[in-house]
Amino acid sequence: MATPAQGMRPLTPRDIAGFFAMVVGMFMAILDIQIVSSSLSEIQAGLAASADEISWVQTSYLIAEVVMIPLSGILSRILSTRVLFTMAAAGFTLTSVACAFSGGIESMIVWRALQGFIGGAMIPTVFATSFMIFPPEKRAGVSVMMGLVATMAPTIGPTLGGYLTQHMSWHWLFLANVIPGILVTSLVWFLVDVDRPNPELRKGFDFVGLALMASFLGSLEYVVEEGPRNDWFDDEAIFTLAVVAAVSGIGFFWRVLSYRNPIVELRAFADRNFAIGSLYSFILGIGLYGSVYLQPLFLARVRGFNSLQIGTIMFVTGAFQFMSAPIAGALSKRMDLRAMLALGLILFGSGVWMNSHFTAETGFWELFLPQAVRGMSLMLCFIPINSVALGTLPPDKLKNASGLYNLMRNLGGAIGLAAINTVLTDRNALHLNRLGDNVNLARPEVQQMVDNLSQRFDGLVADPTAAAMSRLVGLVQREALILTFNDAMLLMSAVFFGALLFMPLVRRPGGPVKADH
Repeated sequence: MATPAQGMRPLTPRDIAGFFAMVVGMFMAILDIQIVSSSLSEIQAGLAASADEISWVQTSYLIAEVVMIPLSGILSRILSTRVLFTMAAAGFTLTSVACAFSGGIESMIVWRALQGFIGGAMIPTVFATSFMIFPPEKRAGVSVMMGLVATMAPTIGPTLGGYLTQHMSWHWLFLANVIPGILVTSLVWFLVDVDRPNPELRKGFDFVGLALMASFLGSLEYVVEEGPRNDWFDDEAIFTLAVVAAVSGIGFFWRVLSYRNPIVELRAFADRNFAIGSLYSFILGIGLYGSVYLQPLFLARVRGFNSLQIGTIMFVTGAFQFMSAPIAGALSKRMDLRAMLALGLILFGSGVWMNSHFTAETGFWELFLPQAVRGMSLMLCFIPINSVALGTLPPDKLKNASGLYNLMRNLGGAIGLAAINTVLTDRNALHLNRLGDNVNLARPEVQQMVDNLSQRFDGLVADPTAAAMSRLVGLVQREALILTFNDAMLLMSAVFFGALLFMPLVRRPGGPVKADH
């Protein structure tokens, strides 16, 4: 075994086994964000929910998880990593069972919120632990594994969810967590021992800061999730919660910067690499969650594919992520991480740009190359971002910083999805108007098309001309939708190419991070 870095405890097989169990727990927590995305219609039918209500199966999980992620830092210091993670894994497993047996949409939303809140503690805890127990020479390999988990889980979520729903039932989206959840809970309790609890931190625990943070992040997440669907500030609930988010946000920042024992330590952002790394984590969240949202939506709305067909197509990205992991790990040891990150951003932007050429015939093979490029790029982005953000921090800031770093990725996803939905609404209206202006009967080509369609419908329907016009309207709506999806993909690729402008600000990461054992 390699000699541990100065100031670090020796790495043991027990540490490694316990850490792998934690990684499985993190995989479950991230996977459950997207596992329901391709099966919402089946869950809606099973719970007799409305179209507006069913979106909360996903939204409630995200809102609750976003609140817990930054809170996990102070909780792990009070309880210890072992106790917090064990409680989170056990609670996540129990709430998964409760979700599976929900009798209605109201109880499902409650249990999904609890599942997201409890499971959210597992995500940043793994990142902090990796920097506490592994010496610098081993962190490249560990980053590869965590990168695979953090980026592949949302990518394969629709695939796995579609398979379980088509071959079993939607209940198994949640029951699938039970056996791995029990194993993770048991293994972490018996194997993980990386730090000691600090009960003294309970004295003066900032409940006011907690309330302000929950109000700020919860309201913000609701506004960005529901805003595009409800005409933003024209909706009374959106407007009210936007005001709540603004007021509680100001109060939250004032509180954490002035209170002696803040709920979240924002001073980690004073480290330039952490601030830039968190910004890149935010941008990666936009691409990661945005692409996993847009492509299945296109395949469902334009091509009419079912959840299993969508999942099969989406699997290409995950497969190439997996294949690129050893390549990215080797590059991270031989290549300047800043150059590696730039390469990853360029490839991701290029993959999304290639996806901006959807047509009515786009299917598996048309999407193969763009997905392959995107899958290859994710690991090239994640490993250097992780090292840039957390690799230069002192140990006393690491746990809180890990929560903030992971929060930025989720906020990037949430705000990115809000922006995407706004683009979809606005650009679809624009394209419909433009196409509608050009598709009018005064043009000979349009009249000729209507006549041809009428002849095809003659004898099949009572009014062939009306059927032809209906078909023409459907074609216009479909083409407007395709152009809209292309615009959204083009905008997302521009975000990644624009992110290259911040590269000169990044310092080369390095240096050991000691465990507070």
